[in-house]
Amino acid sequence: MTSARNRRVLLLSLAGAALVAACASPDPTLYTLGPVPGTAQPGGPRVVILHQVAVARYLERPEIVRSSENYRLGVLSNESWGEPVAQMIERVLTEDLSQRLPGTTIIDAGGAITGKEDASVEVNIQRMDRDATGALAFAAQAAVEFTGSRSGEATRTVRTSVPVASSATGDEVRAMSVALGQLADGIAEMLRRPPVTGRRG
Repeated sequence: MTSARNRRVLLLSLAGAALVAACASPDPTLYTLGPVPGTAQPGGPRVVILHQVAVARYLERPEIVRSSENYRLGVLSNESWGEPVAQMIERVLTEDLSQRLPGTTIIDAGGAITGKEDASVEVNIQRMDRDATGALAFAAQAAVEFTGSRSGEATRTVRTSVPVASSATGDEVRAMSVALGQLADGIAEMLRRPPVTGRRG
C-alpha cells in the first residue's frame, strides 16, 4: 500500500514538473544594433561630445518594437535588445561618427571619458519601426552646437525609409542600423559645415 502511494506521489511530482517546464517561457533571443560604414568626411572639429540620446518612450522597452502603425504597438515578446535602447544608440552613433570623421575624437557623454569639446551633438529618436509597407520607418532630430571661435548651432530633421529584406527580426535590426548610419552621415555633414552664429535650422 505504501509503495503504491509512493509511486502515485512520484508520478504526480513528475507530471507537475513536466507541466511547469512546458509552461515556462524560452529564453529570449537578444539583438544589438551595429555600426554601418559610411563615406569619410575629413575636416570636422577636433573633439565632439555626443550627449545622451533621447528615445521615444514607446521604444524604451527591452522587447523589440515591430510596428506602431494604425495606433497599435506590435511588440516582439520573446526577441529583445541586449542593452538599454538609448545607450545602445549612443554607442553605435559614436562608432558611426568616428568612422565618418577621421581626425575627430567622438566622446560618448555617457561613458567614463570626458574632455573639452569643440562641438556637441544632441539627438532625439522619434520613430524606429516598420511602416505599413514593411519598410523600416526612421525619424530623428539632431542638434549641433559649436564652441570657441567656431561658435554657432544648427538643427536637422532626418526622415528615411529603409527596405527590410524579410520578416526576420535580424533583418529589421540590420535596417535600423542602416538608418542610424544615415543619421550619422547627416550629423557628420553638419559638423563639417561652418556654423551660423546664433541660428538654428
